[in-house]
Amino acid sequence: MLIIAVYAVVALFAPWIAPYGEAQIVGPEFDPWSSQFLLGTDNLGRDMLTRLIYGARNTVGIALASTLLAFAIGGFLGLACAAAGGVVDQLLSRFVDILMAIPQLIFAMFLLTIFGMSIPVLIVVIAVLDATRVFRLSRALGMNVATLEFVEAAKLRGEGRLWVIRRELLPNTFAPLVAEFGLRFCFVFLLISALSFLGLGIQPPTADWGSMVRDNATLITYGDITPLLPACAIAILTVGVNFTVDWFLDISSGLRDGQ
Repeated sequence: MLIIAVYAVVALFAPWIAPYGEAQIVGPEFDPWSSQFLLGTDNLGRDMLTRLIYGARNTVGIALASTLLAFAIGGFLGLACAAAGGVVDQLLSRFVDILMAIPQLIFAMFLLTIFGMSIPVLIVVIAVLDATRVFRLSRALGMNVATLEFVEAAKLRGEGRLWVIRRELLPNTFAPLVAEFGLRFCFVFLLISALSFLGLGIQPPTADWGSMVRDNATLITYGDITPLLPACAIAILTVGVNFTVDWFLDISSGLRDGQ
């Protein structure tokens, strides 16, 4: 949680923490680490520390927005299918199966090539593709709850489907969905970085950790670890989120109480 809090503070206050502007050229290309440039400069002479800080805001912010949208779409449709059943459930489930059969990275690259590579398009494309995974989980969880007696009793009372979803299905599937949110965030985070590394994600001059690795990869051949810093930032946040998800699962499932 401390790791996540540090990343959140850096992302929110990036303009005040960073020593230079996000796209400001402040020195020669590939300048080594020094008192003026603590992490050196990149291939265009921009301060690497500044780019790393702004990368937290852009990469993490877009990943969070995409994950929230994915859960809004996939979670609602999954619980709705669990409550409705029948032909609607079968049609939507088969459509989701078709989308999931296509490799996510390749499908994302295909859609971004068609619709463009702006940030809003990137968020929507990733959210729609990731919503398929959320749909499968929320539908499975909802189906387990929908067969219980209190849900049947609510239906016999004449409660509508939206009421059943909001008051019966969602509260009883909330804990595993929150845990899945953390895992989905990590996958989306890595997907955005991979797309940016391939040149199809966040576009320059906007700072992004994936593109920073690509732009400065040549330094590795000279024994400079600077290109590994964005990769380390990605790895540390991923580990922090996964530890937090594991802790939440222990608390919500009561495993700690049993010990």
